Amino acid sequence: MSYTVSLQQRIQQLKRIRADIPRILDEVARDATIRAVEATAEATPPKAGRGQAGTNTLTGELKAHWPADSDTEPKLRGNEHITTLANDVEYASYVNDGHRMDKHFVPGLYVNPSTNALEYDPSADVGIVVGTKTPYVNGEFMVDKGIEAYRRTVLAELDKRIQEAMG
Repeated sequence: MSYTVSLQQRIQQLKRIRADIPRILDEVARDATIRAVEATAEATPPKAGRGQAGTNTLTGELKAHWPADSDTEPKLRGNEHITTLANDVEYASYVNDGHRMDKHFVPGLYVNPSTNALEYDPSADVGIVVGTKTPYVNGEFMVDKGIEAYRRTVLAELDKRIQEAMG
């Protein structure tokens, strides 16, 4: 028994699933974007088992915005199935790409004596000069990790779903 499929048989199989292709592409785009959001959030500070400097990365706000701001439900634009990996937090690009840290005074920033952690209270009558030890903060490149997870998922899932549809 031969397991090879003739070209004519393959053409017939593809014609049968033609109507299913938009649904398959939607499912793959949705699943790949969900995985991209998960991978991006995993790469976003605070990360498990790793201490972080910087008040904005300690709260988890940046990490929480990936699933909230991203759109995993595909929108059809022409022949494109569009999803969005997004984070609307003001400082997201600085954490992702890295940034210079010029020496400057931050009013309301202080070290909490009970936790020894940096905290920010804009109404507090305190402040700290920052940027004295670290002239540049390296980026975490969370988005690149999410895009890679998206690509891996599409490659793994697309062929599998088309094979399943062809039966």
